Amino acid sequence: MAFGFCFGVALLLSMWSTAECADIPNGVYHMECRDRYFMITVDLSFTGEELYFEAVDGTGVYHITEQYAAKCGYTVSVLPLQGHVELRASYFSCHTGNKDDEVFTFNFNLIPTNDRQNVTYTFNETCSPSLPWSPREVTCETNYMEVSVRSELNCPSGTMKDDWNALKLAHSSTTSDWQVMFQKGEEQLPSMNLSEARKQSYLFDLTDGRLVFRTPYGQPDSVSTEVNGVPVEVVHATLFSRQSWAVLMVDLVAACSMHDGSFDSGYMVWETPEELYPSHDGTQLRVGLNGDLVEQPVAEERGYMVEEHNSTVQISIPCNAEGTYRKSLITGELYEFYIFHLYLEQILMDEDGVETRLRCQRTLNTPLLPRPVLTENQTVLEEHTFTVYLGDVPTDVKLAAVHLNGQEFTMPFTNASRYTIAQVDLNNTHGYTLKVPFDDPVVIQQFSKEDAVLQYRLDINYTLTVLPENTTFYHMGSVVAVFTDVSPPAFAAVCSESGISFKLDHRPFDYLWEILIGSDPLTSELAAQHGYIMTNNSQSLLLDVPLFTHGYEYKDVTLKGFSGTFEILVRDREISEVQSSTVKTCPFPSTEFIMCSTDGRMTVVADFSVAIPSGGVAARTNLIDRYCGPKEADGTRALFSFPLNSCGATVKLGRENVTYQNEILYTKKTQNSKRVVSDNTTRVIIQCTYPVAGLHRLFSVYKFESDTVGYGSIIRTMQPTAGLQSPTVKPTAALKTTPAAQRRRAPVAYLPALHPPARYIKVSRGEFLFSGMRKGAQGSMQTKVDAAQI
Repeated sequence: MAFGFCFGVALLLSMWSTAECADIPNGVYHMECRDRYFMITVDLSFTGEELYFEAVDGTGVYHITEQYAAKCGYTVSVLPLQGHVELRASYFSCHTGNKDDEVFTFNFNLIPTNDRQNVTYTFNETCSPSLPWSPREVTCETNYMEVSVRSELNCPSGTMKDDWNALKLAHSSTTSDWQVMFQKGEEQLPSMNLSEARKQSYLFDLTDGRLVFRTPYGQPDSVSTEVNGVPVEVVHATLFSRQSWAVLMVDLVAACSMHDGSFDSGYMVWETPEELYPSHDGTQLRVGLNGDLVEQPVAEERGYMVEEHNSTVQISIPCNAEGTYRKSLITGELYEFYIFHLYLEQILMDEDGVETRLRCQRTLNTPLLPRPVLTENQTVLEEHTFTVYLGDVPTDVKLAAVHLNGQEFTMPFTNASRYTIAQVDLNNTHGYTLKVPFDDPVVIQQFSKEDAVLQYRLDINYTLTVLPENTTFYHMGSVVAVFTDVSPPAFAAVCSESGISFKLDHRPFDYLWEILIGSDPLTSELAAQHGYIMTNNSQSLLLDVPLFTHGYEYKDVTLKGFSGTFEILVRDREISEVQSSTVKTCPFPSTEFIMCSTDGRMTVVADFSVAIPSGGVAARTNLIDRYCGPKEADGTRALFSFPLNSCGATVKLGRENVTYQNEILYTKKTQNSKRVVSDNTTRVIIQCTYPVAGLHRLFSVYKFESDTVGYGSIIRTMQPTAGLQSPTVKPTAALKTTPAAQRRRAPVAYLPALHPPARYIKVSRGEFLFSGMRKGAQGSMQTKVDAAQI
């Protein structure tokens, strides 16, 4: 556990004026006793990357520099990818308390140098190895080699020639102190005492039960060689002491693989000779990352490959193995590299049954590997939207902005924009899905009328940022959507009893054209004005046109029925020319209707089943002018079609409307007279009303031409049985226009006009029209005009 006091009494007394001891908060550090070393990790977010450790024992405080760490059995690593600094201390490190090689006590100080307050954080821990010590233990750390052997080893069964040579040199020594002699290949170097060896960064230590030898890599007395093609560093030291006539000699060999690792098809490969030390029964192996060891079968289940080739153990670790660290890097393009903190244990048994436990800590890096991100066009033409996926983006890379055809949009997009971008999280990567409608102004459109081809183009430049450095790089992509055989939209039309229904399935390029009813663009306002029923969504446009609404053209009007034609025009938006049309003609039956045309003609089919006496026929009916009879009649109905200003019509001029009125009469002949006699009790008045504002031509060029069709009505009123006296009697009931689908026998249908050639009518100048005005029954301004004289 960590304590809030400092070690090293003598040194710290001199530093108390400038340094302060403090407790380190829980959660920012971790301490752990491993099989052969003690480990401390501290979060860099707490300390910063500028820091150092001190080792503390009863003799003082010792600054752990790089050279001191390699000499005394410490390894300090600042690991930004993991986000912490790590200290590993051998159980035989210099300032560690050792009790019988079973209990080890560690005391350290941590000093962040970027902290102006100069605070010191202290750590101490007591550890006991979980595994018994092997007769020979070899540690290949990242910065040093360490060998420890049991001090009461039996003599080996055989004595090598080199050992005898070393024995001869030891016997000739004149000192009884311990001496060390290094052997470099075939060359035997002069011996030196242990003090001289320590000055050269060699360390020898004798514990209660073990002899320890430690050396940094790259010492002058080390040998760099190759074993089976694998680089190996070897230090061969012989420690001896002559006591009277006896010589005590211990052979210490530290040998470690110096293979840097290689990258091959997604695997980091590391090699070590199978037998750096003599082995009789082969090698037992455990391997892992970040200090965790697992048996070989378990490692292979995790994707590792452990193979032997030419007496070389080859370990292949997949880049996606748990415990691997990766980092993105920008060097013009996006690259990545992987870091592996390899931990390996080999157990070897020589012919004398002496076990050697070899442990290696190695940090392996892959070379810079290209890491291209991918752009996938997922656009579906029917959706009318570009859908582009930017994928395989590393977790430490974020999207900062997007340029669409040169226009920059920073992340995140505003809610008001028509395009969206969504992040997609996957295992170890993520991506972004961009959606931009085809008709958005940012999209480039090219339309070839000659080839009938429409092309949409979107050039995308992604700005991506690598964290935490916030370095940026760019990824560009272009997507194109092409529509061939581009033609103006065409409606499907269906007849019904109540009118005609039109349907248009939307296409992404339909916006190139404008839909017209007559000369007016089809809008929701126009549809409401004319009584159309319009539904428009992202899939289709539905337009129901009820019978007798604006825009119909009627032909073949008879008592049996008529044909109604409705036309929808399609105009090029750019040049305002009509390109195509959809025309639908449907037959409609009709019992009764009235039509007031724009050129001044009234067409009526009236039902007289109530208006004529029993036994009468509709063919005996006529208008006020008795010479204006029906064009067609059957037992109860008659068809009339005549100019508004003829057949005895009456003109009523109001402030806003002008009404042309006539009346249908039934003629009953007697034996003595041919005059009109009517004993029915119902009058049938027919009239057409037009807005004065639309009849300006009537008063300028004396030509009847209305901007709109008139409003027609058939009015049935009660009258005395003595006969008709005046066509201007106040009506008692008026039957007005209703849609055809709702018609019964009594209601009257209203039919808009045809557009035949204009007919001229005789009209006096404006002052004449008003000269005969008189007050009507309700006080409205009216004028009686004989249509025959107009």
